Amino acid sequence: MVLNDPVANVMSNILNAEKIGKKKIRVKPSSKIIVKILEIMKDNHYVGEFNEVKTNRGNYVVINLINNINKCGVIKPKFSVKNTEYEKFEKRFLIAKDFGILVVSTTQGFMTHKQAKKKGLGGRLFAYCY
Repeated sequence: MVLNDPVANVMSNILNAEKIGKKKIRVKPSSKIIVKILEIMKDNHYVGEFNEVKTNRGNYVVINLINNINKCGVIKPKFSVKNTEYEKFEKRFLIAKDFGILVVSTTQGFMTHKQAKKKGLGGRLFAYCY
């Protein structure tokens, strides 16, 4: 199986497992970007605890699900966004104002669009979750 976008595969695995009611899933492969996005999702109470397992055959992440996700996914193409443009993308990817998060890659690392707006940062949109 060829993985063209590992982040998209992880997001779709999480969404599919949530839909069928699983409590725990294992996603492979793991990367710094995937772990950072999962940390943001955990901080915003979309997933529970998770831990990265390093093996000699590649790393994977075990994620505890808390059935709190309606929809999540990656944003393609990864749009560049200015500090003043977040509202346009909120309307496009989230179902209501102040409901859900956009994950943004900024010069200060990954964060939610709310944190980036507060800090006055632009960046690239990576994923959404609500």
